[in-house]
Amino acid sequence: MKIIIAPQGFKGGISGLEAARAIVRGVLKAAPDAETVLLPVADGGDGTLHALVDATGGKIFTSTVTGPINQQVEAQWGVMGDGRTAVIEMARASGLAMVPPRRRNPKVTTTLGTGQILKEALERGYDRVIVGLGGSATNDGGAGMAAALGVRFLDSSGHALPTGGAALARLDRIDTSGVLTAIADVEIVAATDVTNPLCGPTGASEIFGPQKGASKEVVAELDAALLNLAKIIQRDTG
Repeated sequence: MKIIIAPQGFKGGISGLEAARAIVRGVLKAAPDAETVLLPVADGGDGTLHALVDATGGKIFTSTVTGPINQQVEAQWGVMGDGRTAVIEMARASGLAMVPPRRRNPKVTTTLGTGQILKEALERGYDRVIVGLGGSATNDGGAGMAAALGVRFLDSSGHALPTGGAALARLDRIDTSGVLTAIADVEIVAATDVTNPLCGPTGASEIFGPQKGASKEVVAELDAALLNLAKIIQRDTG
């Protein structure tokens, strides 16, 4: 008898691989002759990195990057067994679990660290990147990530905006003249299990903001800021 064991990780607990190994122990107690195949799965959040890299015989790297509250963190990322596809988990560089509950504030948290890993992956020559979007502590529309790649987000005076979602309300212009040129030749895949729009009653701020520390008032502020970001992106980049 062959049994395929394909669990997802338990948020705040064990990884998908750890869960699979625990299940194997139980299976073999009940059916010692069973053939077991471990295939941990993930949905774009915690566990995506190891699910993809381990299943394909890839490699794991560790980089020092800027965390969601501008702290220095050690974040894992990897490359799949094909040698060309990098895998980045936003939860590992910009994750909610990295921020103590009392400091969770999506008005200021940033995706900068995720962008720093993406930049490193591009500089290493990987031409396909999968970014798992789940589990983040942020609500900045990916502005921090883009800033790490050389995009400048400017206010009406031409000054660079501070990090975080709230500052996007003051966004007046996006300057892409300094963006990393290597990105033009790279396929970037966003891994997610949701289809929420950016803004509105089912948008990113309304649905996910509260779990990241946003009050009802802050949710409205962040939603308006993301709407402004969307308008400026459309105007300045098409």
